[in-house]
Amino acid sequence: MLLTPKENKKVNLNKASLEELKQVKGLGAKRAQDIIDHRESNGKFKSVDELKKVSGIGAKTIEKLKEYVTVD
Repeated sequence: MLLTPKENKKVNLNKASLEELKQVKGLGAKRAQDIIDHRESNGKFKSVDELKKVSGIGAKTIEKLKEYVTVD
C-alpha cells in the first residue's frame, strides 16, 4: 500500500524505517536505503529540501515527496 496525501499521515524522514520509506509514493528500495544511509552518516534532516543531498534525488522528486514526508 502506497501512502497518499488523503491519508494525512506523512512519513518522518528522521525516524522512518526502510520499510516505511519504501511505502512512500516516488521512493523505491534504493532511494529509501540512500535516505537512511545519508541520515546515519550526516545526522537528522533539518528540512525536506535537504533530500537534495541524497544521491539520485533532485528538485522535481523533492517537490513530489513533500506531500508524503516530513522532518517533524
